[in-house]
Formats: sequence, C-alpha cells, structure tokens
Amino acid sequence: MHQYTKKELVDLITGKLRRNFGRDVDEATNLHMFKACAMVLRDIMSERQMVTEDKIQRTHARQVHYLSLEFLMGRSLMKNAYNLGVVEPLKEAIESLGFSAADLFESEPDAGLGNGGLGRLAACYLDSMTTLDIPATGYSICYELGIFKQKIVDGQQVELADNWLGLGDAWLIPKMDEIETVRFGGKVEDVWENGQHSIRHTGYDTVLAVPKDMEIAGYKTEHVNILRLWDAKSPVPVDMSLFSQGAYLKAVEQKAMAESISKILYPEDNHREGKALRLKQQYFFVSATVQSIVRKHRAEYGTLRNFHKKHVIQINDTHPTLVIPELMRILLDEEGYGWDEAWHIVTHTVAYTNHTVMAEALECWPQDLVSSLLPRIWQIIIEIAKRYQEELTTYFRGDMGRVEPMAIIWGGNVRMANLCICACYAVNGVSALHSGILKKDVFHDAYVRTPDKFKNVTNGIDHRRWLAECNPELDLLIKECCGGPKYLLRPEALKDLEKYKDDASVLERLSKIKRDNKLAFASYVAKESGIILNTDAMFDVQVKRLHEYKRQLLNVMHIIYLYQNLKRNPNFLTTPKVYLFGAKAAPGYHVAKEIIHLINSLAATINADPVCKDKLQVVFLENYRVSLAEKLMPASELSEQISTAGKEASGTGNMKFMMNGAVTIGTLDGANVEMHEVLGDENIFLFGLKAHEVTEIKNKGYKPYEYYMRNGDIKAVIDQLSKGFDDGVSYDNLTRMLLFGNGSAPDQYMLLADFESYRAAQLAASQTYLDRKRWNQMSLLNIARSGIFAADRSICDYARDIWDVPVRKI
Repeated sequence: MHQYTKKELVDLITGKLRRNFGRDVDEATNLHMFKACAMVLRDIMSERQMVTEDKIQRTHARQVHYLSLEFLMGRSLMKNAYNLGVVEPLKEAIESLGFSAADLFESEPDAGLGNGGLGRLAACYLDSMTTLDIPATGYSICYELGIFKQKIVDGQQVELADNWLGLGDAWLIPKMDEIETVRFGGKVEDVWENGQHSIRHTGYDTVLAVPKDMEIAGYKTEHVNILRLWDAKSPVPVDMSLFSQGAYLKAVEQKAMAESISKILYPEDNHREGKALRLKQQYFFVSATVQSIVRKHRAEYGTLRNFHKKHVIQINDTHPTLVIPELMRILLDEEGYGWDEAWHIVTHTVAYTNHTVMAEALECWPQDLVSSLLPRIWQIIIEIAKRYQEELTTYFRGDMGRVEPMAIIWGGNVRMANLCICACYAVNGVSALHSGILKKDVFHDAYVRTPDKFKNVTNGIDHRRWLAECNPELDLLIKECCGGPKYLLRPEALKDLEKYKDDASVLERLSKIKRDNKLAFASYVAKESGIILNTDAMFDVQVKRLHEYKRQLLNVMHIIYLYQNLKRNPNFLTTPKVYLFGAKAAPGYHVAKEIIHLINSLAATINADPVCKDKLQVVFLENYRVSLAEKLMPASELSEQISTAGKEASGTGNMKFMMNGAVTIGTLDGANVEMHEVLGDENIFLFGLKAHEVTEIKNKGYKPYEYYMRNGDIKAVIDQLSKGFDDGVSYDNLTRMLLFGNGSAPDQYMLLADFESYRAAQLAASQTYLDRKRWNQMSLLNIARSGIFAADRSICDYARDIWDVPVRKI
C-alpha cells in the first residue's frame, strides 16, 4: 500500500482547489478546503475501487448486496483518512496550508441517513465487509434531508431540516450511465400471442433512479466497496407546455412528486399519503437495486440461471422485502422463466435479518395500497401467498389457527415479515436472546417447519471507529498492553488487557484517561450549550432513540426519587451523579416527545435547586447523533441499558459503552445477555425481570396500581409526575398511562414492577464507584472482554453461516 506523505497531500489538495474551485490556498474558505480534502481521499479510493472491481470480475467472486433503508454513516473525512492510513500526514498538510485540521474535521455534517441502531449497524457492517475483503455493495436512498436536526425549545423537541448534502455530496459520485427506471401505478393485463403468455403494463408513472456512489475504504487493505444511494428524479423535469400557459406549479408537479421519494428519511406514515410515500420509497430502492444487479450480471454471464450462485441479497429488517417479488417479476416477465425456476433462484438468493420482536414493528401494508401502487408486484405477492398458504394448510393438517398467523395476506394486509420467512433461505436474529425468542415465540411454527433456516448473528460495532478513533488515549494504552496495533484487525486481542487487572499503574492510567475524556466532553458541552458539567461526579448516560420500551421514563422516575430524598436529607447522595440523556423522538410519537419534555422539566428544576449543587445534575443533550456519540462514549462511566427484558433485539450502544470502559446497568435483554456471559455478575449491574418472567406476570394479570398503592416511594414519584415541576407542566397523561393505560394495557413496559430492583442496582453502582480501584478494574475488564462485540466478528459469522463467501486471512 502506498504511504502518502504530507508533501504529496499538500500538492494534491492545492491541485484540487485550483482545478475544481479556481482558488489558491489563500483564497480558499473552510468549505473549499473540506471539499478538496474529501476529493483527494475519494480519488485514492476510486483508484483502488477500480482494481477491486476488476478483481471481482476476473475471479467471478460471489457478491454480497446489503439492502437497508437506513445507513447512519456519520462523518467520513476522519474515518476514510484513518482507514487509508493518512490521518497524520493529512492533518499536517491541512495545518501547513493555514487551516485548523480539528475545525475542518468538526465542520463536516453527519450523513444522518438513519434513525438509530439499525442504520448505524449497516454502516459498521460496510466497514467490516470492506476490511475483510468481501466483495459487497450497500444500497439505500440518497435522502436529501436525513434524520431531522433536533432543537429543544421551551423543553420540547422541535424538528429542523437536516440538509447534509451541502458538504456531504463531496463523497458522492453520480453514475449517470447506470440510471434505472422504476414504475408505479397503471394497470396490468395478460397477453397471449401464439400460445405464449406475457404481461402488458400500461398507464404507469415513471421515476428515474440515479445512482450516487459513496466509496468505502477498508482498514489496511486495498479493497474498496461501494454504498450506492439512489436519488429519485422525474424523466420529464418540467412540462413546458403548461409552463408556457402560466400554470407554473402544475408544470413542475410531476418533478416534485418524483423527487419527493428521496426528499426525506421516513415520512410520517400515520396518514394514507405518508404510507404511500414510504411504500414508494421501499419499492423505488429495491427495484432500482435489483435491476442494477441483474443488468451487470447479465452482461457478465449472459443468463440469470446462475444468479443465486453469484449473489446473496441480505435485507436489513423488512423495509427491503419487496426485493422478493421484484426479482420474481424480472425473472418471470423479462427473462421468461417459469414460476418454479424463478422461485428457486429467489429463494436461494435472499436472506433476512430480523430486528424486532414487537408485533407493532413487524411491517404490514394495506393490500389496496399495494395493488394500486404496484399492480404487477401485487399479482406476484398473491401467487406467493396462495402457494405458501396451501403448503401450510397441508403441513398443519387444516389447522387454520396455526396457518393464520403465518399467512402473507390476511385481513386486508400484506405481512412483510411472513413474506420474508416464506421466501428467504436464511432468517437471523441479532442476539442469542432475540434469536431464541424468534424461534420460541414470534415465528415458532415457521421454525418448527424449517428449523435449518433460522440462524443467529449477534450484532457488532466498528471498533476502529468506536474505540481507536474516538478514544485515542485508550487506543494508545491498549497498544502498549496488547502487543501493538494487532487488536485493530484482531479484536479478540483486547483480552490481553485482562493481565493488567491488578496492575496499579495501568488502572491509574485508565482512570486518568476517563478523567481526560470527561473534561474534554465537558468543555465541548460548555462551548455548545453553556452548560457546565460537574466532572467530579459519575457520568451516568442513557443515549438512544426515545422509545417507551427503552425505558428512559424508568431512569427519570429514579432521578425523581433521588431528588425527593435529597430535598429531605442533603446528605442522601454519597456519590454525586450527572445524568446525561440524548434521544430523538419520531415526529409523530407523542408519548416519546412528552418524555423528552419531562426530562427537560426535571432538569430545569434540579439544576436550579441549590440543594442539588455538586450532587445531582440532569442534562438533555440536544441533537444526539453519531459525531456527538463519538465524543460522549469515551467520557461515559455508567451505561444505561434498561429496556424491558425481551423487547430489545440486541442494542449496539451497549457495546460502544463497554468497549470504552463504561460499566453497564441493565436488564438481561438483547446483547446484554451475552455481555453478562463474558463479564460475570461482578462486572455488570443487573436488575429486573427476565424475559420469561415478564411474560408470566403479564399472563397472570399485571396490576401496576397495586405497586403504586403498596410502595410509598413509587407513589411519591408518580404523584410528582402528575403534579409536575417548576415550569408548571403536568405529566398526568404519563401517570394515567402507567397506572391505568391509555387505550392499551397499563404500564406495558413494566416500569413499576422493575423500579425497586433498578433502585437497588443504582445504589450498588454508586457505592462501587466510591471504591476507585474496584471501579477501574471493572472498567478494564469490560474493555478486555468486549472484542467479541466487534463487527468484524459479526461479518465473519455472516460470511461463514449465511453468505458462503471467503474472508481475508488476518
């Protein structure tokens, strides 16, 4: 691999400034400089990507196509520089040209093309697939506006547009010669000519899918993969005849309608227009993707009969499910294959990752919407559903009580997860507990019928980004203790750190690293918001999407309990605590927004009360995103992973905290179970009901009101919620939801049932924190045993158990 020097990079950057922007260095702005640096790295990657593509074609290697409606990429300048091995010479080059490298890296907007864990996982997996030399392409939509920018106004979330493309498009390479055409609506009719059957599709609307490729560099490899983002364009930009008549809005209507598909990440779908747009997004991106893969395959092999031997399509959750009928459509209508042959190819090509056990999150589409928007796809789904239902009816000997939950079309809806279970050759959960629940409960009868189809691949994180890059002091310590940089490609080498668990100097250094990271984070928060964090207190952190099952509200209830006791007894808290929250609520999720309002109400009251000074502080971090997480994870000390057992598929934030030496307080849920297996009881603070106990209590009839009446502390907390805080806002709605339910079961996520256990675990964590040696040992052991949660391990599992592709020997 060529090692670029500072001088070479200076020459390349100044060349870009002149050729692309017509500027000398002394005339360039930060924007010009950022784009020039991005283009230089892009050129390096492009060269390598062409070599990678040539090698794939020469060897006829099997390719992985990873389809996800979300890719939460974050920033790319530092990441690409790191993987290409040019961070230091690039920093030196930038500084020598009179710019601040730190400011330049910080100026890049996050590519926020995702909501949370699902999208961030896809980004981590792309990095690992590339690092392990797997020929892979990611596919998604080139959303003009990513996940919204969150502003807190009067304690409440306000959503602002996140226009990341201003600088972010420096990474995108439009491929205008690879545009695909996607059809919506119209009508479909059967045509018979000379005894041959074909399909005629007329009266449809056309949208063009323009590929914009983002190159992905692997670590210490020449291999480069692609993230292909599809941009929606109208084939007729403006109707000139209407424009000439003065009907200006009507003239651009078709353009606006087409481009709305790639305008915004996940439109609200609590109305028909939003549902239609989201379904359009899903079909748009899978249709363009499959057409693109097929076109290249046909050019190389002249037939699609070997398609399943050369490609695996991994769908990340149910959002890309329409890839199944779309590939069938191409094989049936364009290639003229018979149903059985086409079905054989599809069912040996597509694999499905399930990310949820919650019934409300398993996607269903109204059949009238599918039939009107995608008439041919609807016909194919009907045929798949009919054949599948016949098979199930035979297998279960006519027991419709077992057939109905597995049916693809039922009650006027198309059930996407069941379509995946029917058609995909592999179905995997994302943690041992989650995969077990899929087999025992959610898809039990499907598992009984086809047990070999079900797999587990526990999620993982890109440890190069989430440890080495974001925590350079810790990276240095690990390299000194674990045989140099080998852990960067062999994360299991982190276990060598365990040898130092009784080494006072290493523990002291680990403590100093955490302290430095806390000070750095506090400095950032002060600059951004003016809030001064108490860095002598424990940083107790809960950052993730705001969702009821993740139980931010349980955390808040405990803080209210602490505050009430602190008011009665100023010496109540022996360990000072700073509670840090970061979360975005989906714009239409009213309860989640109310919880954000509550956190801010509580924070304002506590932070203004003299009795809490230097003892208790609550801060809601505005606009939580990847780049903020990269600063926060290294500074965190207690990691809140407190979802109701059996609800969180895996979690990946829990892994990032663990890898940066935070100790977990959590339930036995998702990957916490596997974390507990490697940590033991003594290096994690566990509490709460287990998944089977949650089910048992609910089956017996859970009565949260009884906890309220029997437990004075719970009653005081709930009463305070009703009454509200200094801003005069009552949270009576949340109170009623907990005690009586609001159209659903009361306290369906078991906050009151777990409150006492959570309080005890919090107390244990606070007392342990006072024993600095013991806490630092726990921190060190968390880091040492976190290697199993690296994405490289996850991708090796996929490659071996699902994809059947080789990985780079390291």
